[in-house]
Amino acid sequence: MQQGIHTISFVGLGLIGASLMQALKRAAATGRSIEMIGFDPGFGDEDIAAITGECGLDRFEPDPAKLYDADLVVLCAPVITNIALLDEVKRHIRKDAVVSDVSSTKAEIAAKAKALGIGFIGMHPIAGREQQGYRAASAELLEERLVILCVDADAPEASRIDELVGLLRAAGCKPLFMTSEEHDRVYANISHLPQLVSTALMDHCRDNVAWAGPGFASMTRLAGSPWAVWRDIVETNRGNIADELEAFSAQLASVARDIRGGNFEALESKFREANDLYQRLQEGSHS
Repeated sequence: MQQGIHTISFVGLGLIGASLMQALKRAAATGRSIEMIGFDPGFGDEDIAAITGECGLDRFEPDPAKLYDADLVVLCAPVITNIALLDEVKRHIRKDAVVSDVSSTKAEIAAKAKALGIGFIGMHPIAGREQQGYRAASAELLEERLVILCVDADAPEASRIDELVGLLRAAGCKPLFMTSEEHDRVYANISHLPQLVSTALMDHCRDNVAWAGPGFASMTRLAGSPWAVWRDIVETNRGNIADELEAFSAQLASVARDIRGGNFEALESKFREANDLYQRLQEGSHS
């Protein structure tokens, strides 16, 4: 592994940012020391004491010139905020620094970084929990979890990418490469579509939820997700999400036609295929 990453700066210290910081700190401890710097505009004195105490951040740094003076800068705010931060990042980073993020969409932020001439690697840890904030963070949150790395044609030098991949693997993560555009298409299908379907289903069934059982509660769990988080995701992936909703609407219409026409053979086939895919999904989640 190359020895180029000695300092990592985390801008935003919520659940994912703090968990990633702890995971990379633990991974680096087995070989060499990496200084972990961070900042969050919502932190008071008590938060700063906690994040630099039991949470393990080496230095809380509000000065942008010092905050961005790192080998790797990871933007951990919502995606619209991260995109806006790139202008400030550009003013302060070293020429050889690498910038990353943990946003749920990638194409728009990658395009902005390219326009600014910033060496950028998009990063999306596929992890989370219902509790939010740094107090719910842990290195274990990312263990055995996919971390999507979006490396486009103008990516930083291979040695920096290799070193980041090595750190992620040492932290127990499973790095997987995609382009930014591929990432946004894939996650519109398996993440953004389920969220909006769950939200729409809850709204559609609003008059009867008092009589619902655990199956309905499981199906609509995502309806509890905050709009403050999802607004940025929808805004930065509108086309892909709209395409997925339209395609899914057509599939629902096809199912409705089969039911109305009594086409039980077609319905049985759909159930069997879905049962098989569900079983494979369960096996994959426990492997």
